[in-house]
Amino acid sequence: MEDRTFYNEVITDHNLHPLHKSDMDSPDIVLEGVNPSCGDEILLMLKVNDGVISDASYSGDGCAVSQASADIMIDMIIGRELSEARRLCGLFMKMIKSEATEEEIEELEEAGALENISRMPARVKCAVLSWRTLDEAIAGKE
Repeated sequence: MEDRTFYNEVITDHNLHPLHKSDMDSPDIVLEGVNPSCGDEILLMLKVNDGVISDASYSGDGCAVSQASADIMIDMIIGRELSEARRLCGLFMKMIKSEATEEEIEELEEAGALENISRMPARVKCAVLSWRTLDEAIAGKE
């Protein structure tokens, strides 16, 4: 029950009080992500300097899970190299498929709170929307 409570607190906090949901002036990379099965959508915006994500934000609409996952992801990637951000995307996908080790889940920090999404098939696409969009946005730019 404690895991579920933590999950609910993390989702609720990031959904109601997002730190990174805003438009960005002159982003270097912009990509829209859409989940056609439920209508969730995000517009991911990144500023990149010398291969490092110096700033990031998102806008869009969707369920609490998709919006909170985007906010958590952005918290994790600011200040990281593009290659490290892609590696974290891979770890997140492994976690959602229940293939990640405990160490890998710990590496995901607060995003690890979304681990139980793997047991909620209807929510998986919501949780991975921003991560999939980030991976697509920076593929080949490292």
